[in-house]
Amino acid sequence: MFSEACIRCPMLQVNPKMLLWLAEIEKDLLLRRERAEEEQWLGEIEGIDLTLTFVRTKQADAVRLTRRTPIALGTPTVPSPSR
Repeated sequence: MFSEACIRCPMLQVNPKMLLWLAEIEKDLLLRRERAEEEQWLGEIEGIDLTLTFVRTKQADAVRLTRRTPIALGTPTVPSPSR
């Protein structure tokens, strides 16, 4: 799936707005894993488990970002030219 390929990409930058999307993907993967267990699709289970690991890591990253305190950088000033 396209979304799973994105989840596994180390370049994917997450933000807190993605938490609902990540939760949906996790829920879907858990349902697919149940089915794979019933059918004994061992390779599928392994792939789903790997993707679940990435999803949970991305979720933790997004939650961590919600706990960050904004940093005040101040207003930049331009020095007046000396004459």
